[in-house]
Amino acid sequence: MSLTSDQMELREDDIRKHYAAATAMLDGIDHTPRIAKPQAAPAEAASERSPGIGHTRRMRSTTPGLATRSTARPQGVHLRARIEDTEEEDPLISPLQATALHQLRRALAIALAVGDNYANASGLAELKRANLAGTLDAGRKREFSELLAGESLAVMHVFANASAYLLAPHIGEVNVEIGEVEELLTDNAPLALNGVLWELDQTLAQHATDEPRLLATLGAFAEQCMEKVALRAQNAPRLAAFTDAAWHIESDDLTLRGFEPATKAKSTTLTMSFKKPHEVVGNHIAKYQSLRLSKMIMAYDFERRLNPFAELGGFIFTFMGDGKPGTGKTTLIQMMAGLLNDYCQVAGYPFRYQNFGIDNIDSYQGKSGQNAKSFINNLMDPSVIGFGTVDDIDQIAGKRGDSHSSAGQQEVTAVLMDAFAGANTVVRGNCTFGMFSNYPENVDDALRQRSGARFLVDGPQTRDDYIDVLHLLLGKGADLPLGDHDLYAAQEIQKAVAKSFDAHSRPQEERLLNVFDKVHSRVGELDNIAKLGTYLKAIQEADERFTGRAIKNITDAVKVRSMDFELPDEWMEHPELFLHRDYDTKLGMIKELRQPITAEMVLQEINRYADSEFRYSGKSDEAAIERMVRDMGLQEQAKRRYLQGANP
Repeated sequence: MSLTSDQMELREDDIRKHYAAATAMLDGIDHTPRIAKPQAAPAEAASERSPGIGHTRRMRSTTPGLATRSTARPQGVHLRARIEDTEEEDPLISPLQATALHQLRRALAIALAVGDNYANASGLAELKRANLAGTLDAGRKREFSELLAGESLAVMHVFANASAYLLAPHIGEVNVEIGEVEELLTDNAPLALNGVLWELDQTLAQHATDEPRLLATLGAFAEQCMEKVALRAQNAPRLAAFTDAAWHIESDDLTLRGFEPATKAKSTTLTMSFKKPHEVVGNHIAKYQSLRLSKMIMAYDFERRLNPFAELGGFIFTFMGDGKPGTGKTTLIQMMAGLLNDYCQVAGYPFRYQNFGIDNIDSYQGKSGQNAKSFINNLMDPSVIGFGTVDDIDQIAGKRGDSHSSAGQQEVTAVLMDAFAGANTVVRGNCTFGMFSNYPENVDDALRQRSGARFLVDGPQTRDDYIDVLHLLLGKGADLPLGDHDLYAAQEIQKAVAKSFDAHSRPQEERLLNVFDKVHSRVGELDNIAKLGTYLKAIQEADERFTGRAIKNITDAVKVRSMDFELPDEWMEHPELFLHRDYDTKLGMIKELRQPITAEMVLQEINRYADSEFRYSGKSDEAAIERMVRDMGLQEQAKRRYLQGANP
C-alpha cells in the first residue's frame, strides 16, 4: 500500500530499537496502582518458576525530575509469565501464546516510537533535556506538564490501537466482558504504559482462563482502553502534534491517525439470499433510490477518504424505509446488499454489511450502547464500503420518556442519534445506514428526523404489479400460461419513477393537502423560493414537529434529485473507467452529469417528506390516544373492583 499525501512513514528501524525496552516491560515491571484496585495476585516471575534461567531486569519509570513517591507497596507485573501460564498443563509455550507476546511487544515498540515522534514534533524532547540538566525555565513547567500528559495519552492509545489491530486476525468467536479500564495515568509516558500493563495483567488474571479467552480478553481490553483514552483526550491540550499527523507502518499495513481506531479492511462474509432489481416489485422510488445509492457509495475514494457525492451534497447517509408488513422491506435490503457486494467484488474493495437487531439489546447495563457503537464504528471504518441496517427500529430504539422502553433501548437511541447527526459525525460517503419499520410512528421523533431520505415501501400497487409478483413467486416450476401481459414492463424503473415523482406534485395526506390548498389559493403557483418558504412555514404551523432539521433533509433530498442520473453500468463492470480513477477526475465526471434544480423538484420533495411526517405523526397521535383511552378504562375498571371489594 502506498503512502497518501497526509501520511508519514514510521520506519522499521525506529520501531525495532524499542524492542529491548518493550521485552523488558513484558518480563517485569513494578507498579503501584493509584486508581484501580487490585483484583488478582501477581504472576510468578520467570526466575521463580524456572531456577537457573535468567530474565531481564524490571523496568521502572525514569523520566528525569518526575519520580513519583508513594508509601503504597508496589506490585510486580509479569505479563509474559501471566500469558505463558494460561495453559498450565503444557510446559511449552503455545503458538497462540507466542503470537500474543510478539504482538504485544510490537504494539509497545510502536507506541514508544510514536512517543518519540510526538516529543520531537511538540518540543517536549527539548524540555526533557532542559529538565534533566536542571535548566528548565519555571515559566514553562506548566507547558512541560501538559506535553507529558499529551505524550502519555498518545502512547497509551497507540499501544491499545496497535494491539487491537495486530491481534484481530487471531481472535475467534469468544466474547469477554471486562468492564472499564481505570488505571490511566498521565504523569509521563513510562508511568502511563506501566499503569496500562498493570491493569492488563489484572484483567488477564480474571478472564483469560484458556487460550481462546486469552486472545478475546486482550482484544476487549485494547478496545476499552482506546475508548477511555480517546474520551480523556477530548479536553486535553497540546495534542496537535499527535492528532494532526498520520503514521503508516508498511510491514503491518497499519495507519495511525490520532485517536481513530485502526481496523483491518476486511469484508464480511454474506450468507443472505440476494435479490435482483426486477425481483423488487412496486416500491418504484425506494428501488430507484437504492439502485442509485449503491452506485453513489462506490464512487468513494480510498486515498482521499471522501466521496464526490458527499462533497457535492447529493449523498444519502441515512434513510428510513417504512411500510406495512409484507410490502418488501427485506427484499429491498437483499437487493441493495447484493448490488454492493457484486460491485465491490469487481472493484476489489472490502465490503461490510451488518444488521443491528433485537438480539443486540442486552440486559447488562451499558452493553446495548456498546453494541450499537460497535455496529456504527464497524461500518464507518473509512477503509471499507459499508451498509448497515436497523430492521424493526421501532422495537430496537426506544422513545425518550417512554416508560415502556427498556434502558437498553434508550441507550441505542442515544448512540444512533449521536452517530447519525451528532457534533462529531463525519460523512465521508463510504457507508450508508437504513432504518426500517412497519410502525415508524413508534420511533423517537428526533431519531426519525435524522433519516435524510424517506423510502415508502408500499409494495405492489397496480394490476400489473400483482401479475408480476405472482409470476415471480410461483417460479419457473409453475407451467401456467402468462396470458395478456407484458412481464415486468411495469417495473421499468425510469418510467415508473417519473410517474411516482409526479404523484407528489400535490400532497397525498389529507391534513397536508389542506395546508397546500390554502397556501396555493393565497400565493398561486409555488414557483419560487419565497412561495416555497411560505408553504414550509404553513406546514410548521400545522405540525410543530416540522423543524429546521426537516428543511435540511428536504434540501438534501433535492440535491440527490439534482444527481438524478444513473451512473453507467459499464462504470461498475470495468473499474478502470471510473472507480479506479483519481478523486478529481471522478468529481469532474459526476459534475458533468448533474441536473439543474427546479421549483417543481423542490415542491415534490417537500410534499414527499411532509407526507411521511404527517403520516407518522398522525399514527403516533392516534396510538397515544388509544393508549390513554385504554389506561382510563383500566382505571375505571380498577375503581369499580376496589369499591366492590370495600362494600361486599
